[in-house]
Amino acid sequence: MSILPLPQISAERCTGCERCVDICPQHALVQIGGKAVLLHPEYCTYCMLCEDICPPQAIALPFLIVFAAYRNQ
Repeated sequence: MSILPLPQISAERCTGCERCVDICPQHALVQIGGKAVLLHPEYCTYCMLCEDICPPQAIALPFLIVFAAYRNQ
């Protein structure tokens, strides 16, 4: 199980246009049952192309926020 955030695909919003599947350079996404699915999360490099190209905005890429200690310089 990955501790990193992964792209979230809303099956309700996905229209099955396959744009995200076609544009994914790592082939992490596939089309199953007329919907986009993140079949290979280990391949995902978080390039954001799938989120950018999705017409119904069915793909969301959550970001991991890391707080660093403030250093007064």
